[in-house]
Amino acid sequence: QVHLVAPWGGLVQPWGSLRLSCAASGNIFRVNAMGWYRQAPGNQRELFAHMSRLGSTYYACSVQGRFTISMDNAKDTMYLRMNSLKPEDTAVYYCNADTTSRTGFLMQSWGQGTQVTVSS
Repeated sequence: QVHLVAPWGGLVQPWGSLRLSCAASGNIFRVNAMGWYRQAPGNQRELFAHMSRLGSTYYACSVQGRFTISMDNAKDTMYLRMNSLKPEDTAVYYCNADTTSRTGFLMQSWGQGTQVTVSS
């Protein structure tokens, strides 16, 4: 079993910045990739940032140039730096990890979700 812990959401003013983190622990041999999803009220959960262990990244158009994803492979931890936040970024943010267990199984795990609210 893999546990993802992602605290540090919160309330931020428009054009402000926020940094999220997501730490993976448990039955992990290797973290293969991690990603951030978000779900706004009435909307589906959507992937907006993703990073592989080798460093390749993906950003949705809505966050390109404003958000930066990074990983510390030694700590199995992913970070998300969010700049120039807009009210439409308000959502519950979830982290996701694709991992290989110590016995060679591929696993996908989710964090508990953290609320990010952008409002004046």
